[in-house]
Amino acid sequence: MANPPTIKEIAKRLNLATSTVSRALHNHPRIGLRTRMQVQALARELQYEPNRTAIFFQQKKTFTLGIILPELSEAFFSAAISGIEDTANKSDYMVLLGQSHDDTEREKKIAHIMKDHRVDGLLVSLAKNTVDYSHFEMLQKYNIPVVFFDRIPDLTDIHYVACNMESGTLQAVSLLLEKGHRVIGMINGPEELIASRQRTTGYQQALRKHRLKYDATLNINSDLTGKGTREAMKQLLSNKRKVTAIVAFNDYVSQDAVQYALEQGLQIGKDITFVSYANLPLSSYMAFPPIASVEQYPYLQGQKATEILLELLTGKQAKNEFRHVVLDSRLVIR
Repeated sequence: MANPPTIKEIAKRLNLATSTVSRALHNHPRIGLRTRMQVQALARELQYEPNRTAIFFQQKKTFTLGIILPELSEAFFSAAISGIEDTANKSDYMVLLGQSHDDTEREKKIAHIMKDHRVDGLLVSLAKNTVDYSHFEMLQKYNIPVVFFDRIPDLTDIHYVACNMESGTLQAVSLLLEKGHRVIGMINGPEELIASRQRTTGYQQALRKHRLKYDATLNINSDLTGKGTREAMKQLLSNKRKVTAIVAFNDYVSQDAVQYALEQGLQIGKDITFVSYANLPLSSYMAFPPIASVEQYPYLQGQKATEILLELLTGKQAKNEFRHVVLDSRLVIR
């Protein structure tokens, strides 16, 4: 198999300097039109393709963005990926994806792999139990900026895009209260997640507005697994107060909770009512979808996070002027 043609070969055939050929291929204005046309015509004839590795080395960029997220199989993160890729592609960037599967150690390993693959920047949605962020702080030494989205660390000196879970929860719980429910349970996420604490705050705000007392035994922290959801449901349904409605962490948790309720002989919508988060398309195919779900705009989160990262890479955004973009969540009633 013949070796691919090089700039040196084109230069030799046309009796030009390699620097002249390089500039001609990039339409440099200092190179005359006739020379540019000759160089580009021969390049097409020889089926010349640029050496991307050489270009990356010269520009000190790989034009690759790394992404670390919990689960690609979740529709929320699939939508976020679409927002990231669409935005990255417009600036001729490719993406390299890693899934933590909600495992902090795996997340750390991926962060190091991304660094070794010389990604220009990183977009991250944290694993649910991550409380040590040193593997992301480490990237600063290599001049690799990081922008977090959705699941963000409890830090101020970071760039992030997130959705306001307090306002969404306030809307969700208020809807249930307006429908006459007075004992409302919550299947929350791990305490380490900022979003879990925001949900608790929104829940408390809604109760205060209706002059009701907050009962901590009705707010159950879960690991978000099917087993964890069943355990949370068991606790809520065995509460001394009769729970008639439940706010579930997301639409997947809601369906696990619905399944448990059905196994206990409860009628969905009569004995127990659910609201949720994420407003996933799959809800349209559920036998017992939540009556409402909080829209968290995954595509927009991915898009805006990528825009911030690209601004950091092009110098349009100062790295020490931290961007915090908070989207206002919206309750979608079904």
